[in-house]
Amino acid sequence: MPRLAKNSIAEPYAEEQETKLWELRAAVSLAGLRRDQGRRVEARDLLAPVYNWFTEGFGTPDLKDAKALLDELNA
Repeated sequence: MPRLAKNSIAEPYAEEQETKLWELRAAVSLAGLRRDQGRRVEARDLLAPVYNWFTEGFGTPDLKDAKALLDELNA
């Protein structure tokens, strides 16, 4: 059975997913700082587009944290 080549079609997708996860973590951190500074709208506007990029994995800690912060910012 042939093995997937190192640079298979799936590899760039996996790299993009990992990059987006790091982007989400950074956005949650910065949005939390903005919230603490009283800049709630800016915090929401920063975090929402990054969170909305994801289409699965909503049970993971990173996405749960992002959702909780977004819910707080939208309240």
